[in-house]
Amino acid sequence: MTEETTPAQGAGNAEGADTVRPAQSASSRPLPPGLDLLWGRRGRGQRGPKPGLSVDAIVAAAIRIADAEGLEAVSMAHVADQLGFTTMSLYRHVTSKEELLQLMWNASAQGTEELVITGEDWRARLRMWAMVQREMIDRHPWITQMPMAAPPMAPNSLTFVERGLEAMDDTALTDADKLRVIGLISSYTLSEARMAHDAARAARQAQAATAAGEPQPAWTWEGLVREVADEQTYPRLHRLAWSASIGDDPAGFNEQEEFRFGLDRILDGVEALVARTHAPPG
Repeated sequence: MTEETTPAQGAGNAEGADTVRPAQSASSRPLPPGLDLLWGRRGRGQRGPKPGLSVDAIVAAAIRIADAEGLEAVSMAHVADQLGFTTMSLYRHVTSKEELLQLMWNASAQGTEELVITGEDWRARLRMWAMVQREMIDRHPWITQMPMAAPPMAPNSLTFVERGLEAMDDTALTDADKLRVIGLISSYTLSEARMAHDAARAARQAQAATAAGEPQPAWTWEGLVREVADEQTYPRLHRLAWSASIGDDPAGFNEQEEFRFGLDRILDGVEALVARTHAPPG
């Protein structure tokens, strides 16, 4: 293990925490750990004479671990081991695991500043915005395991929210209603992605158990309904479970099709709200 000796540095713009924002005035209220680094409220220090750790390297290693093993595998010790440094070395750059998670969240949305949302109207643009968000989560499924006591406030997260608000510029919705729409779509996207990736994780575990000689079939909701819902007690569920409406695949519904269906129904509701907002008072 290498004991890193350079002073703490701010976040760079490689694979990790992305470029920090300009520092605010000294009278600004202190931000929570992690956000203070991302928004440039923490001193960056000076680079030592020898190359050592950086916030970018730490965040990139943590993301590699999370992508491969899940968020539960991310620890300061594991990251340090991957980088070949001592655990204490990491704390000179990242003060806690909670701060590391903040930095990982921001890095997972890297590229949002260059993101261009296109479409012929607000609905097409907002639909694209939601699909981009889902693609981001699918690239890093551990996002669905992140603790979320409040909406993400990192620079990349706020930039992405700004793009969503921008998609509705040609509506007469109030700014508050636009933000509510963004929150609704984001909550739906995260919830659907979480269920999909939890199901995929369960299927992988069942497959691994089967390979080890311990057969454990991976149940889907549709498969369980077909197994336990008898026609007399649950006539509607039985009819649905055995109908062609959920597809020929015994596994049931196509998850991506279901996600798009739900998204379009949400947008139907937003469209009705937009129409009411545009309608003259009667």
